[in-house]
Amino acid sequence: MQVISCNYKLPDSLPLTVHVGLIAKNSCSAQTFTMRPDLFLSVLLVCSSCMAQGPYVELNDERFSVELADTVDKRTLGLMFRDSMPDDHGMLFIFPGEMRRSFWMKNTRILLDIFYFDRNLALVSVSENTPPCRTLKCPAYPSDGPAKYVLELNAGKAAELGAKPGDLLELHLDR
Repeated sequence: MQVISCNYKLPDSLPLTVHVGLIAKNSCSAQTFTMRPDLFLSVLLVCSSCMAQGPYVELNDERFSVELADTVDKRTLGLMFRDSMPDDHGMLFIFPGEMRRSFWMKNTRILLDIFYFDRNLALVSVSENTPPCRTLKCPAYPSDGPAKYVLELNAGKAAELGAKPGDLLELHLDR
């Protein structure tokens, strides 16, 4: 087992000290060395992004981290009551079967592009710049054909990606 402890001293450009210890049964050895702060922060950033990586999708060579809406409750709530969403983030709705889908924007506060994908992950259609609904009766935004997956991204992404029917979505959900 490897144990790492870090002591980073700010101002005055004092060195960063990293203590590395290897622990085995009843023995312990440790080594101390000095590392440039900028190098340490770069390594820390790379390591933390690897460890923190959750599910994501790729569409037209663009990567989006996604929240999964893979239960009835999560699909019902969707992106309701959110005031914003990071540019590289979205929500992926996963349905048990493929059929025509229809989404609405009740209690959704941000404009969205709604991408509908079939069971083979091919883009069926997109509802672009879908507006929030603040009334009791909200319009529906249906797919043009059967869909198993629906991806919601910030409005304008479909145009930015040049998305068109037949484009393939790549899923990376095992992390």
